[in-house]
Amino acid sequence: MNKRWTIDEIRQYVETKTDAQLLSTEYHGYSQKLLFKCGCGNNFEKTWTKFKSKKQQTCGEC
Repeated sequence: MNKRWTIDEIRQYVETKTDAQLLSTEYHGYSQKLLFKCGCGNNFEKTWTKFKSKKQQTCGEC
């Protein structure tokens, strides 16, 4: 069974393992797009599944 992530756990993961910053304040499930700020300063949206599993941790311009 997959782990159910909370917004605080996602924020901690993003802060410690990536150059991005989580801007979203709520998380309701794996299909919800979250708002991130890339290390270059651009904002982008990805689902948590894509961000974490597929290593899509930057904006489309990077």
